[in-house]
Amino acid sequence: MSIRLHPHSFAASVLALGAVAVVATGCGSSAPSSPATPPPAAGTAVKATLTDYRITLSQATFAPGTYTFTAVNAGSTPHALEINGPGVADQRTPGTIAPGQSSAVTVTLGPGSYEMWCPVDGHKDLGMDLTVMTTGGQPTAPSAPGGGY
Repeated sequence: MSIRLHPHSFAASVLALGAVAVVATGCGSSAPSSPATPPPAAGTAVKATLTDYRITLSQATFAPGTYTFTAVNAGSTPHALEINGPGVADQRTPGTIAPGQSSAVTVTLGPGSYEMWCPVDGHKDLGMDLTVMTTGGQPTAPSAPGGGY
């Protein structure tokens, strides 16, 4: 007994079989996904405005806790922000911040006194240096928009 296939039927069967194989392959052969990495703790947001040659913070009081200091360069020369104190050893924004740009650094402040300064080209000696003390209680929000310290 012989089976004769019509040429068009054979081609259609091959195409249909190929389409099924492609769909099956696409559904089951993806690489296993890796678990999502949680984002780093952001902390309470504090704006640090850097001008020529002063640092102004958006809040004046700090309780122990995690803070993200976003340094905004509102001056005309490059700046950066560095923080040092109990449990925080010279943490700073990466590189320098060009005028009009910003960068952030996240630190955990414990009880005590913390110095913040601009480590660029002697800017600290020109007045870009301040000290903050942590107080008891919860981190506080700025008292007014655009308030300074």
